[in-house]
Amino acid sequence: MRPDELAELLRGRFPELLLARGEVTLTVPREELLATLEGLRKEGELGFDFLSDVTATDWPGAAPRFWVAYHLLSLRWMHRLRVKVGLAADDPELPSVTSLFPTANWHEREVFDFFGIAFEGHPDLRRIELPEGWVGHPLRKDHPMGGVNTSYRGAYIPPPDQRGL
Repeated sequence: MRPDELAELLRGRFPELLLARGEVTLTVPREELLATLEGLRKEGELGFDFLSDVTATDWPGAAPRFWVAYHLLSLRWMHRLRVKVGLAADDPELPSVTSLFPTANWHEREVFDFFGIAFEGHPDLRRIELPEGWVGHPLRKDHPMGGVNTSYRGAYIPPPDQRGL
């Protein structure tokens, strides 16, 4: 199914649908995320049976501040879909989708690690890349760009935004 055909099929059910650059994106409220993903997975004509990625973006000063994107693929029909959910800065939490898509386990841990977005009901929500004692979430735009300690005579390389030209 071509992206324009997919968009036409979904448009009546999802008012927040965008077709741009050959990609279809749905925006849904947090409360409807699980039901939406389950419906997209089970409906035979759609058959989005594979979650290829979960990622996030941070827009400080915007409302909502965080956007979490789920990238779905139908292995049978070979079409793709993006489902997005916006989250307020003071409430960055979503329900885990690991019960629908087991591969979300790793993707949600990565989003938690780098953005600090929690996934309620996740079976093992802990850092996946950074050490457990790491303070902060480095892909948030307000996270400081740290300097680099080196093992050469106590040298220190300042953060990129503080280096002189």
